Amino acid sequence: MNAPPTPGRGPRRFGWPQRVFSQVLLMQLAIITGVTILVTGLFLAPLSDQLDDQAMRRALAIAQSTAADPDIVANLSSTDPSDGGPVQSAAERVRRATGAEYVVVMNQRGVRWSHPDTHRIGAVVSTDPGEALRGREVMEIDSGTLGRSARGKVPLFGASGEVIGAVSVGIAYDSVRARLLAAIPGLLAYAGGALAVGALAAYLISRRLQRQTHDLAFSDISALLTEREAMLHGIREGVVALDGAGRVRLLNDEAQRLLGLGPEAAGRPLEEVLGDGRTTDVLAGRVVGDDLLAVRGSRVLLANRMPTDDGGAVVTLRDRTELEHLGRELDSTTGLIDALRAQDHEHANRLHTLLGLLELEMHEDAMEFVTEVVGVHRATAEQVTEKVQDPLLAALLVGKTTVAAERGVSLRLAPGTLLPDRVVDPRGLVTVVGNLVDNATDAAAGSDGARIEVGLRTEGRTVILGVRDSGPGVPEDQHASIFTEGWSTKDVPAHGKRGLGLALVRRLAERQGGSVTVSGADGGGAVFTVVLPEALAEPPAGSQDGPPHPTHPATTGEQR
Repeated sequence: MNAPPTPGRGPRRFGWPQRVFSQVLLMQLAIITGVTILVTGLFLAPLSDQLDDQAMRRALAIAQSTAADPDIVANLSSTDPSDGGPVQSAAERVRRATGAEYVVVMNQRGVRWSHPDTHRIGAVVSTDPGEALRGREVMEIDSGTLGRSARGKVPLFGASGEVIGAVSVGIAYDSVRARLLAAIPGLLAYAGGALAVGALAAYLISRRLQRQTHDLAFSDISALLTEREAMLHGIREGVVALDGAGRVRLLNDEAQRLLGLGPEAAGRPLEEVLGDGRTTDVLAGRVVGDDLLAVRGSRVLLANRMPTDDGGAVVTLRDRTELEHLGRELDSTTGLIDALRAQDHEHANRLHTLLGLLELEMHEDAMEFVTEVVGVHRATAEQVTEKVQDPLLAALLVGKTTVAAERGVSLRLAPGTLLPDRVVDPRGLVTVVGNLVDNATDAAAGSDGARIEVGLRTEGRTVILGVRDSGPGVPEDQHASIFTEGWSTKDVPAHGKRGLGLALVRRLAERQGGSVTVSGADGGGAVFTVVLPEALAEPPAGSQDGPPHPTHPATTGEQR
């Protein structure tokens, strides 16, 4: 039987490495080697031509110097070619002095008067001297009786200027090749040095890349990128990535929805896409802490910021709008429960009083007592609904009146209050009034003559709301900061954080093109004034909401 294969064993396969470090190193080494070979070849190719050109020019210069010797010109015309003649002696003297392979002097018919091989003196040259004998200088690489050489040929001119012969000088081509071969080791040494430096640089760069990529393979990086994209765009939390310069590097789908931005925000500075405000300060890290609150549009956001090694940061955003609304509803419900519990005790006391009057057979007093109790509550509700015709807002004020009364605060409508039943956004106005009345109740509770005055009036389609309380007021240096997210003087409730009520009021007012301001009033306390343009719908044709009331509804005294 065959033994089962050992786990982890198998034929080792050699191929392209998987790690980013190895792949980049091999690619860089291949590029550096190829560039070095290419540069070396490009250098050697013109070097050979340059050496050929230098050898030919050297041969031509020797030929020109020889042709300028007047003794050679005179002896060529007055002597016969011979191995001991004056022309041969002069030519050999020049050849030995210059290191040329040969110096040949010929007459007009191409017959040699000089040659290194004396047996060839008196014979016709082996290569065509026609160009030189026609008065032109020639440079060329050619082969002759002594082999291949770099040649220079110049004409010999007689005393009257006519061409009487020519001088041909040759430089052995082996010496040219030897110079080229001698230059190659030095060139290769320089190339090898450049290759070694390039290889070292490639290795260092690849090592750094290895550390930055955690020695992952390209396939792993691709898979991680795919998983990151799926995770970022699939989670229900907003993620905003910033670089070291404060530019938006990444926005997932949820962050775009929460911040009201689009994909085009990527690459732009944070202040440019969000504008100034607390949200920008939180995301930029100018406000530090955990679970920081911010308001963007009508949304309440919870932000956490984590710096990154490159100087940037990653910010996560959670939508707390619904939770905040639920928390405020819980606060309101708790307040109503407390009010109902107090009313239950009060109702029990009234029943005991009525029972006592009946047992004492004081029937007239009992009837007056019942009439008085019922009339007070009915009068309060009727007064509110008469001046505030929107049912949601009227119900809110009736409920807030009861809650405030249980805390020892008197809530009443200011003279001249009138709001028709044409509110475009009743829920938004209820949020504004509810937040301001809650804050005013907290501020006025416990003060002497604790009271709240709510005024509502209209100018065309504009609603002007004023809420005054008898509390300690707001210091003048804090009139701007109280409308920022997170600012509060009250204890944190059990369900979350404070510092959002006035910020939401400001956002709701600004969303409708309005404004909210705070000021002080004579006698102490604070006056909040909210202006909501186009908060009312156009009245039906022929209808009349009632007489105008120019008196400011927020307070019966002068404001500061």
